[in-house]
Amino acid sequence: MILSTKGRYGLKAMFELGLQYGNGPIPLKIIAERQNIPENYLEQLIAILRKAGLVKSVRGAQGGYLMQRSPEEVTVGQVLLALEGPMAPAECVADPEAPKCKLASGCVTRGVWEKINNSIHNVIDTMTLQNMIEDQVSSIEKE
Repeated sequence: MILSTKGRYGLKAMFELGLQYGNGPIPLKIIAERQNIPENYLEQLIAILRKAGLVKSVRGAQGGYLMQRSPEEVTVGQVLLALEGPMAPAECVADPEAPKCKLASGCVTRGVWEKINNSIHNVIDTMTLQNMIEDQVSSIEKE
């Protein structure tokens, strides 16, 4: 499974907003420059993140974008779900409430997909933007 550009760039944009959390609104142009994201594309991603309730906009000369919640409260999984939809290696394990495949009871690969799915969610649903920020700061300090 490979994330699309939408998921990768959107997570980078949220990381930048997390870095700047508490410093007021950040203009789209600054987010785009700092994270090397095309500004036109970032506009589309921010619209999705805003609709998902992860960011809010502030109008005016000092306007820009802010996170709705603190970096400690936003998981990587929430960001990726908003941008990519459900994260799963196969349709049959993407939605636990979906009807089971007719072949599920004898499927030789379903157990593998479930384990991969659980592993993915153990990471993305527990890792917050604050964890990403701390990891980045730690790696810079080691250099």
